Amino acid sequence: MAKGFVVIDVDRCKGCGLCTYVCPSNILALSRDAFNAKGYHPVVVTDAEKCIGCASCARICPDVVFTVYRQKRQTRRVGAPAAVAGAPAA
Repeated sequence: MAKGFVVIDVDRCKGCGLCTYVCPSNILALSRDAFNAKGYHPVVVTDAEKCIGCASCARICPDVVFTVYRQKRQTRRVGAPAAVAGAPAA
């Protein structure tokens, strides 16, 4: 599964909660304790390790508060020989 992480501009968040409904990993929640500069309860990431980098939160957010980063997948060309331990590199 792909890995990712989100950066949230909490001062732009108005706490609408749309992102919390579309997150397939259920890692977003509205803060109950903190307020942002506008006086709203901003969204926070509850478990960053579970983020898959799908960007559903960024697509639905009307205030564009999310920046989503994804880890590149390790791919191997089809037909390329796999490295063998102890074998000299070609």
